[in-house]
Amino acid sequence: MTTRPGRGTAGPPTGRRGGPQGRGPRGSGARPEDRSEKSGPGAARASGRPAGGVPKTPGAGTPRRPARGAAVPPPRKGEPGAAAPKRTPARDRGKDREPGGRPAAKPTSKSAGKTAGKTANRTTRPPAKGAPKGTARDTGKAAAKTPAKASAKADGKGRPRKGGRPPGPPRPPRRPRPRVPFRRRDPIKRLNAGLLVVAFVLSLFAGRLVQLQTIESAAYTERAKRQRLQTIDLPAVRGDITDAQGNPLAMTVEARAVFADPLMIEPKDRQKVVSKLAPMLGLDPDHVMKVISKTGSRFEYLAHGVRPDRARLVTAEKLPGIGTLPEYRREYPNDDLAAGVIGFVNAEGEGGAGLEYSMNKQLAGQAGWQRVEISPEGQHIPMGEDQKQPSVPGRGLRLTLLRDLQYKAQEAIEERVRETGARNGSVIVMDVRTGQLLALASAPGYDPNDYGRYPEERWNSPIVREAYEPGSTGKVITAAAVMEKGGVTPETPFTVPYSITRYDRRFHDSHHHPTQRLTFAGVLATSSNVGTILASERISQQTLYQFLRAFGFGEKTGIGLPGETAGSLSPPSKWSGTDRYPISFGQTVSVNALQMASVYATIANNGVRVAPNLILGSTGEDGSFTPAPAPERRQVISADTARKLRDMLEGVISEEGTAPKARIKGYRVAGKTGTAEIVNPSCGCYRGGGYTASFAGFAPADDPQLVVQVVLQNPRRGSHYGGDAAAPVFKDVMSFALQTRKIPPTGSKPPTVKIYARD
Repeated sequence: MTTRPGRGTAGPPTGRRGGPQGRGPRGSGARPEDRSEKSGPGAARASGRPAGGVPKTPGAGTPRRPARGAAVPPPRKGEPGAAAPKRTPARDRGKDREPGGRPAAKPTSKSAGKTAGKTANRTTRPPAKGAPKGTARDTGKAAAKTPAKASAKADGKGRPRKGGRPPGPPRPPRRPRPRVPFRRRDPIKRLNAGLLVVAFVLSLFAGRLVQLQTIESAAYTERAKRQRLQTIDLPAVRGDITDAQGNPLAMTVEARAVFADPLMIEPKDRQKVVSKLAPMLGLDPDHVMKVISKTGSRFEYLAHGVRPDRARLVTAEKLPGIGTLPEYRREYPNDDLAAGVIGFVNAEGEGGAGLEYSMNKQLAGQAGWQRVEISPEGQHIPMGEDQKQPSVPGRGLRLTLLRDLQYKAQEAIEERVRETGARNGSVIVMDVRTGQLLALASAPGYDPNDYGRYPEERWNSPIVREAYEPGSTGKVITAAAVMEKGGVTPETPFTVPYSITRYDRRFHDSHHHPTQRLTFAGVLATSSNVGTILASERISQQTLYQFLRAFGFGEKTGIGLPGETAGSLSPPSKWSGTDRYPISFGQTVSVNALQMASVYATIANNGVRVAPNLILGSTGEDGSFTPAPAPERRQVISADTARKLRDMLEGVISEEGTAPKARIKGYRVAGKTGTAEIVNPSCGCYRGGGYTASFAGFAPADDPQLVVQVVLQNPRRGSHYGGDAAAPVFKDVMSFALQTRKIPPTGSKPPTVKIYARD
């Protein structure tokens, strides 16, 4: 054991490294005390440490400037100028750690300061040989700095500070915070928490799947279908309309439908599409813009029945979202021939007038459909869903009309309407034995291929649509009634003045004449209103009403044309005291032209009324023919009365009658003129309303085959009498019809009809 030297005495030098005063064992972490230190106050001053060997912490007291030549302790670890610590060999690592691998605890009390002081003393070496007394040499790799250098460094300019205190000792390094050991929590709890989170997220997904696949599955399925599936109509082939000989009057030809896919048309391209398509297809630009601007739609029709050549122009434009589909269009090869009877098919493919309208269900058939999958680009997906319901073709109609006879009748009435300035006119040709209508012509007409250019009042035939007062042509019904029920014969005489008064009304004939003595045949031949009133007074008004009903007044003919009027015929209970008189000569009641033609066909057919009929039957797609039901037949008057009436009506065509212009060379002709006043709607009276000129007749009179009825409404040029305005048309059409039907003259002599009675 070494004894510290006394105060103020100098001890022996510690010797070189490795001597007894050298460093302690390697890796011990402690150095041996410096035996060259002196004990006592002097030693403390020489070493720069306070007495007692315990160094003061920085700032613990006022530092003293070291004496000249005194040794400066080396800087501590971590301080500026301190040498880097040597690496501890691997075999000595961990010797300063506690059992279990933890670092050894560092001193924190005063003892720690003392230990640090001792360690600092042990690291100081004695001055080298030849060095000035009182200096010391650092045992580390870097030499200790002199106070002058330390002062210069503190000044920052390489020179000591001027005035003030010298720099104190360097600060000790900051002690590192003790490491807190990481302790892992229970992994089972973490795993359970993670599983709960995953289970919660999966439950949300499962709930959404249940919502999509069960609760809202129908709605989403429907939306998906709307996006993917498109239904395309498959129009049925419309049945043709032909005349009795199979000549087409209305036919179906190949055409194209123009459609749009609004989703494929960009908003910036819409105006371009409208400007191209509207004039090309003859459509309203606003309508086209509305169609192509629809949202949520992939298929919209723009036009139907477009001709193939025009459809090719549409496709040549290559407009986005615009395409064509094959379909059919209605075509009328004879233009305006029988347009009032046939009608037309509108832009929607449905009948708009005539038989096309009334028989639309039979003609149109049943449309089909095809459901296909469409890609977002508008292309048909070949292997996608493809369901199809085939269309059922419509059945055609075969009419009783004869095309050539129809053409002649239409030509004759159009010409007469132009000559007389009549509002309209009509011609009916009817087979008296079968009730078949061989011609139904009216003027002015229209072209069903371009029906939009004509007013709507022309679309339907005035033959059945317009009611008028028959006038003198209705006198034959009164004649039949008084001959059947009143005991009147053709030779029964009547004294006929120009006018008579019944109750408060005065009735007169159309021409002024002196009082005449006429037979009943003469009354009918001269068309005397007064004579007819006198004959009608031999029957009751109820009997007159029954005969009017039996001949078809007050009921529709039922030929199938739309808009037919039944006319007006009130029962006797609603007649006023004087109604029976004008009714007897064809006023105060109204009929359509076909009803009046049926009256003369009944007389010509020996008193048997055959309901007028226009449709022979229907034809299938394969050309098979199904005849229509037979028309209704009923006996209205006796054959004897019918024969007598026919003879009496031949007198009308004589030179003494009212219609000599209706005579046909070589044929016996019978008929009756009619000139009726038209009610003026502005006043409800006949004044200023105009006239209806008509003529109805049949030929040959002794073996009737055909009936021709001519009606002109309000002729304004020339004569307005039926014998002048309508009889010439009868002659022209009847002559052509007799030749077309190859009906020869009978060659018999006409009977002698007594017009005037002899006393």
